[in-house]
Amino acid sequence: MNNLPPPSYRRLYETGDLAARVEQAWEILRSCTLCPRRCSIDRLQGEAGWCGSRDLPKVASFGPHFCEEPELVGRNGSGTIFFSNCTMRCEYCQNYEISQCGRGEEIRCDDLARIMLALQRQGCHNINLVSPTHYVPQILRALLAAAEGGLAIPLVYNTGGYDLAETIRLLDGIVDIYMPDAKYGSDDAARRFSHAPHYTRYMQESIREMHRQVGDLEVWDGLAVRGLIIRHLVLPGGYAESREVFRFVADEISRDSYLNLMDQYRPEWHAVLRESGLPAAFSRPLNAAEFEEALGEARAAGLWRGLAPGGEEG
Repeated sequence: MNNLPPPSYRRLYETGDLAARVEQAWEILRSCTLCPRRCSIDRLQGEAGWCGSRDLPKVASFGPHFCEEPELVGRNGSGTIFFSNCTMRCEYCQNYEISQCGRGEEIRCDDLARIMLALQRQGCHNINLVSPTHYVPQILRALLAAAEGGLAIPLVYNTGGYDLAETIRLLDGIVDIYMPDAKYGSDDAARRFSHAPHYTRYMQESIREMHRQVGDLEVWDGLAVRGLIIRHLVLPGGYAESREVFRFVADEISRDSYLNLMDQYRPEWHAVLRESGLPAAFSRPLNAAEFEEALGEARAAGLWRGLAPGGEEG
């Protein structure tokens, strides 16, 4: 790890620009417009918007994680912090207790900084922020304190993709590894299955900005140090409209994009209910033929990095 380049935020910390960025982000909480819902509520006065989040970061769990992409896990794991609540309402969410039911504990930003430093002491190769969009100001405030305490491993911004490009621009020079989902190829599917209006526009705009900042994934000695990892969960019945996702990534981002094509769909949350209103395909796991079809479509689009299940190079 000592041979790897330092994360970008170390430079901003040393110049004082990180502290300025924290203050800029914190002001957004007075009329919150962090995500595409733009609730415009005052979270600093205890108001909660659509996501249910207030002024304090809410954390469900944290620790070394070994089920991420190999380039993030390395030998010692990805230092994963699972944030509670979400900007979407995916009907089949596998982490619904955290994202939809809000399981977790509100903590101070200083405590979040201590978690980051503890994960570094455990040897984790990065700080993996899961569902961070609605806590960007709190994360930046914690990062400033952690940097003062010696944090020096990359940040991974692990998001469902329902982001605003202007929020992502606040993270320029801070986040080294972006890992967004590109869930859907159409707005109709996103609205129906995740209650996320205009998802494709926001997802595409934010991924373009992420790629502008960090480029394609760079790997040193088997570890990701900078760049973009895109995830796409293949849904049964083709309901994610994956082909359009692949076209966007290949034609508008890069054919050298690292695309983790995921095959682990299983019925969860509302998808297990008989009266869910979802198509019948959502009540069963993805089958091998459906995944192979999506894999072929991704390759036909010109994509090649990270296509095998689990993120292995395909």
